[in-house]
Amino acid sequence: MNLPVRWLLSQPELALELKAGAAGLGADVTFVVTTELSDPAQWLSGGELILTTGIGLPLAAADRRTYMRNLSECGVAAIGFGTGLSHPEVPGDLVTAAEELGLPLFEVPLPTPFVAVAKKVMGRLGEQQYEAMLRASRAQPRMTRAAIQGGAGATIRELSVACSATVVLLDPSAQVIDAYPARVDTTALAEIVALTASGTGVASSSVALDRSGATVAVQSISAGNVVHGYLAAVSASGLGYVDQILLGHANSLLALDFEKPRRLRAAQNRLNSEALGLLLSTDLDLGPARKQVAQAADDQGRVRAMTVLCDDTAVATRVATAADEQMTGSARQLFARRDDTSVTVLLRGTDGPDFVRRLVQGLRIPDRKSVRVGLSTPHPIDKVAESVEQSRLTASAAEYGGRPVEFATLAGSALLTFPESRRVLDALADTMITPLVEHDARQGTELLASLRAYLEANGHWESAAATLGVHRHTLRSRIARVEAILGCDMGVARVRAELLLAIISRQC
Repeated sequence: MNLPVRWLLSQPELALELKAGAAGLGADVTFVVTTELSDPAQWLSGGELILTTGIGLPLAAADRRTYMRNLSECGVAAIGFGTGLSHPEVPGDLVTAAEELGLPLFEVPLPTPFVAVAKKVMGRLGEQQYEAMLRASRAQPRMTRAAIQGGAGATIRELSVACSATVVLLDPSAQVIDAYPARVDTTALAEIVALTASGTGVASSSVALDRSGATVAVQSISAGNVVHGYLAAVSASGLGYVDQILLGHANSLLALDFEKPRRLRAAQNRLNSEALGLLLSTDLDLGPARKQVAQAADDQGRVRAMTVLCDDTAVATRVATAADEQMTGSARQLFARRDDTSVTVLLRGTDGPDFVRRLVQGLRIPDRKSVRVGLSTPHPIDKVAESVEQSRLTASAAEYGGRPVEFATLAGSALLTFPESRRVLDALADTMITPLVEHDARQGTELLASLRAYLEANGHWESAAATLGVHRHTLRSRIARVEAILGCDMGVARVRAELLLAIISRQC
């Protein structure tokens, strides 16, 4: 942040008048100090605007020159002298000393309170701080997008623009990989190389001035104990704290970019090692595979399988692509298997139908209408095969283009839902139930309704008779007639179970 003395003097409402030291009007004010000490220099750190009414000024002219010299040597930006109280005007010896030292000295008239000057300075510094943070908040997303879309070269270009600096990327041996702008001053480059050589470790960061007066900042790009290279910025106007923040942000992005190939290679090495272990092992050890797949599980180590049954290979390919995009958008790895007409994906045990619906919504409308989706119940990781089988059975029971079906919702209707078992039940209904339907049609009886009430009452005569509104002896007579027509024994539990399923199959 820069707040030159010249800016303060240009504020008309303060009515400040420069008396001496015009050569130092470019000095930056960093703080405002009001003091009446006879020697305040020992308490100052540089960059301050000193406001005084001169009450504590030394009496001797030589001491006053010393007073001014001490303030100049400690790096104060300017002195504002308030007149109309202890002094009617700015003392001439102070004006002379200030002009010799190039230290701005201005008069603060009596109507202008010191607090007005301080508020003006601190208000402007606050505005500049906000503007700087706003600049950083806008630059960081641009740098992140650049890193994702264009890699290291795009990242240093955005950093250069944001900081108005020359940015240089070097490898671990301090050889230039990339720079923006492309031409780098040889003096600055020599200073960069020297700073890389003086680094104290993988987290080193150094700042220096080259012979031309430019600020040179160098940071090592590292992850763990691995140094990937160095990031340097060269600025003729200096690097502020916001520039340092942006430099650190770019460093982190570059470290991630450099680490990516290492992580991929490490993952590939692990897979290669496990593949070799499987070839060399006589006993199949599924532990490593379970450990790998466990990354798909929730915090309790559970997974759910989702299976999408498709009409053709092209649709299955698009479903697999949509699943990959959904997992990438959720910052999760994809664990999926695809064959010609189906895609199976492992989800977390906590993922529900909403997560699956979002995946299906990512498909084109024609594709959505041509798929059936099933979702298993949560299973521990060592029961993945059972989870996948559940999801495939459930998908086979789902409707084309319908909502994803959960296995748990099939309780009480699973045998009627799955095509294979439904065919068996339909055949049983044709054999066992049709004779009753035909008898009722010919004779005007209610044998089928009586049989269903009896079976659903678990063979309890009183309950079944009450449901039908008949006497229990009447019901007994009807069931005996059913046994005679079908040639079966209602005392056998399996017979009753098959008949109930056959009736439900025919009537649903």
